[in-house]
Amino acid sequence: MQSLRRRITAAALAGILVAAPSGTANGQVPTPAAPVAASPAAPTGRGAATPVPGPPISPVPNPTDSFLGPPVAGVTGPPGPFAPFLREVIGRPNDPALVSGPAPAGACPPSIAPAQTVAERLGTYYKNGFVLVDTPDPDRVPFRLVARNFAQIRFTNTQLDSLEFVDHLGRTRPVDPRNDISFNRDLLVLSGYAFDPKMQYNVVIWSSGSLASVVVAGGLTYQFSESFNLSGGYNGLPGSRSLIGNFKDLAGIDRSMADTFFRPGFTQGVWATGEPVDGLYYNVMVGNSLNTLQIGAGKIDANLAYSGSVWWEPLGSYGPAEAYNDFEKHADPVIRLGTSLTRAREDRFTDSSKTAPDNIQIHNSDGTLFFETGSLAPGVTVLLADYTMWALDAGFKYEGLALNGQYYFRWLNNFRTDGPVPQSSTFDHGFEASAGYFVVPQKCELYARTSFVFGAFRDSHEYCWGFNWYPLENRGVRVVGEVGRIEQSPVGNIITPYRAGQSGWMYLLQAQLDF
Repeated sequence: MQSLRRRITAAALAGILVAAPSGTANGQVPTPAAPVAASPAAPTGRGAATPVPGPPISPVPNPTDSFLGPPVAGVTGPPGPFAPFLREVIGRPNDPALVSGPAPAGACPPSIAPAQTVAERLGTYYKNGFVLVDTPDPDRVPFRLVARNFAQIRFTNTQLDSLEFVDHLGRTRPVDPRNDISFNRDLLVLSGYAFDPKMQYNVVIWSSGSLASVVVAGGLTYQFSESFNLSGGYNGLPGSRSLIGNFKDLAGIDRSMADTFFRPGFTQGVWATGEPVDGLYYNVMVGNSLNTLQIGAGKIDANLAYSGSVWWEPLGSYGPAEAYNDFEKHADPVIRLGTSLTRAREDRFTDSSKTAPDNIQIHNSDGTLFFETGSLAPGVTVLLADYTMWALDAGFKYEGLALNGQYYFRWLNNFRTDGPVPQSSTFDHGFEASAGYFVVPQKCELYARTSFVFGAFRDSHEYCWGFNWYPLENRGVRVVGEVGRIEQSPVGNIITPYRAGQSGWMYLLQAQLDF
């Protein structure tokens, strides 16, 4: 009887095994299994797919494998839902069904290396920004994505001598005081390379609470060699030192009054940069105009802007991004000698029937916008003009001491107007100068700066004193405090402390984060 029961049980189990489905572990619809052969065969992968006759097919490498989902060592075919590098995503890193029990015949041996996180798979780390994606095999999949951000918050208070000023034609104009806190600048930059480490890109999201404005810009660069890099996109015309490096490490809280008045702006174009010989650098650009950040292509005329800068650092690197102060505390003296030239045929970008122009980059030395109706004569509008600006700059750093200066020359001529004007050209010149010293190395710097404009219609100047404090002893976190006295500002730009015609005191406090 017991022998009969054993034979019935064995027969039943055999029937169950023959009829059992052979579905997959990832929830796919099961398919009937093939009849059990007399001798066990090695598994052919997940599920029970029927082998295809003929020679085995080698897996075709996926160009994204190296950073999206590289297969685990010893495993062929696409990874299943419980592949080690996905376990952390679904929250089953120690599933008993996966790690316990004897391994079936022919199965791949379990990996003894700890599972990598998604961040590790993507190659995320910090190096001059958060490297979000850095492929482990750049020869196979050359791609990198880096994220950086710069944020600046500022308190501005102006104590004006008068709420009005008189322009060179005798008209009274208002000057608005300021007492506000603003998220003055924020730049989110995504950069890296694609397809080739020399093929680089960047996408910039620039915003300003002061301007209530957001601009999305970017560019592409191909690095042919150290002596020649070719770029296209948005960039600052290299007509002033502050447009060659950046505004993050200026002598004071922002660009000087003179620099704001003379310099060109930002536009779309192509440019080349490089270091042809040791310590000698250049930056040349052809752009649409002096400033077209918020000007559509439909308003831009056929005239282009040309700008270039050359500078020499014969004693060694002057500092990161042409920074004005000596945070790095150079043990040996370093100097910088540079020159810049910009030439453009400028349009007001607005029909003459409108008094306010869209081109607001150029000011007369009395603070009026050059392209506004009545800037040179009552009721007359300048439609086109030639702009030429030449600048010379020099700098010195040693043991925490930094001295910097720049002189500007600007010519406006060849006017096209809708009526007679008393001038056929104007000439303005001026300078900026600064001195700073770290009283506590890499911690606290005291500085003084000044700038002058000697104009065709009026002279202006400013004197400012302040401190730079680096609480974490790196350039990433900076606090700036400044007090300044201004006489008859020739320029107005809300992102800076200056308003056209401003005379009086200004009190500024700023914190910025750069990572």
